[in-house]
Amino acid sequence: MKKTVQVMALVKNGEQFVFMYDEESYDALLKQIGRYAADPELSFSWYDAAILSQKVRKQREAIAQRDAEPETFERTEWRDAA
Repeated sequence: MKKTVQVMALVKNGEQFVFMYDEESYDALLKQIGRYAADPELSFSWYDAAILSQKVRKQREAIAQRDAEPETFERTEWRDAA
């Protein structure tokens, strides 16, 4: 299985929130999103946290589903031109 790094960004009121995460850091990401929402000095709201958390969870499910499917290979026959 390949290690995939996901990137998610939110630009709001002149602030940029960029999150890079992989399958091992989902829980830490969700906690950080909550900390940003709780910080009154940021324009990051609980609504933003809910939307981004939902996107993270859906992405996680999609990756898990993709990894659960068996890989398929197309069969190609090679013939000697001679």
